[in-house]
Amino acid sequence: MILKVVIIEDEKHSRETLRSMLEEFCQDVKVIATAGSVKEAVKVLSIYSPDVVFLDIELQPGLGFDVLEQIKEPSFEIIFTTAFEKYAIKAIKFSSLDYLLKPIDLDELQDAVEKARNQIDTNVYRQQIDTLMESLSKGSNKQEKICLATTAGMEFIAIQDIILCKADGSYTCFVLKNKKTLLVSKHLKEYENLLADQQFMRVHNSFLINLNEVKKYIKSDGGYIIMSNNMNVSISPRKKDDLIEAMKRL
Repeated sequence: MILKVVIIEDEKHSRETLRSMLEEFCQDVKVIATAGSVKEAVKVLSIYSPDVVFLDIELQPGLGFDVLEQIKEPSFEIIFTTAFEKYAIKAIKFSSLDYLLKPIDLDELQDAVEKARNQIDTNVYRQQIDTLMESLSKGSNKQEKICLATTAGMEFIAIQDIILCKADGSYTCFVLKNKKTLLVSKHLKEYENLLADQQFMRVHNSFLINLNEVKKYIKSDGGYIIMSNNMNVSISPRKKDDLIEAMKRL
């Protein structure tokens, strides 16, 4: 199946470079249109029906997100592109949407195209976009939801409902207040970085905890904490002082 692509990018050189990479190195891809501004992008997307849109975050004037606000029911996958690691990238990660940092790496581009080819689900995708736009509208690092890609599909979880995250090899297990657990194929380190501003703390190589869900700190037996679900969590010796200080600040 030919994957129809639209490129939205305000720099002509970047547009043409991405077009060349897609058409030369990505199998069964056809660039059907390009746009260089928010206004032009909205017009192009009202005319064409792409499968995938490469959307530059920093359009001049405006932002790529301004395009999304004017497209009420997107029926295409979006792959964001940007030259900067800004707060918007964190919001994108919370939504489990894809993005590429410029200059775009060919292997990452090919992976993103194949991922988009295999996962178009408009109902789930609409929720991902909504999660992203809610995060951006708050204008801060505080997130309310996170989208987790499990083997069963996408799960949209309220941050406050997460008790802790536990490392399981190259996977991360999320333990929730409703006693449900979710296994996600990403390392715990990724969620440590993502949830650092949400009152989560890495207290052990295997555990990232929600500080609001700590019930008790036990000094004996090397030190450990009891979470709101009565689960015992070990504390790394070098993390004890940091944990106590963090709990005082709550």
